[in-house]
Amino acid sequence: MLILAHGLRELRFGALMGVYLQGNQEKAERDYPQEPADVGLRLAEEDFYRYLRECFFRTPGAVYAVWEEGGSYVSALRLEPYRDGVLVTALETVPQQRRKGYAFRLLGEVLGTLDEPVYSHVVKSNLPSLALHERLGFRRIQESALYLDGSLDHRACTLRWVREV
Repeated sequence: MLILAHGLRELRFGALMGVYLQGNQEKAERDYPQEPADVGLRLAEEDFYRYLRECFFRTPGAVYAVWEEGGSYVSALRLEPYRDGVLVTALETVPQQRRKGYAFRLLGEVLGTLDEPVYSHVVKSNLPSLALHERLGFRRIQESALYLDGSLDHRACTLRWVREV
């Protein structure tokens, strides 16, 4: 089931952290190497919460999309204003739930709610994500990614989806 959240109160934050556990563990190792793993993870999750509260949900038009299956969050993504449309960021699926179609259903349902162009930056070596986007009708438009903070990444490409009329 698709959940579209326009604020933190509309999300179960602990369940959301289950979706991003792997990424938060990597952030903890990178940003808090001096801390025990559990402390580093807690700090990474606090950073995530602070970002959502102070930045993401303060952006007009920002939406968190979550796919819930059997009462559990299994996949999630963020939508933020970008260029002439919106940008998909932080598309992630719980590792044990990957290759079951949850990200495809999530992104497909989200696209069904949008009439504007949708962009996504995907690391070129992430073949499963590239294939997922292409199956949903995204097309590569740029061989690098220009992120919201202005940084440029040549390891990623920019994909664009436009609703067919």
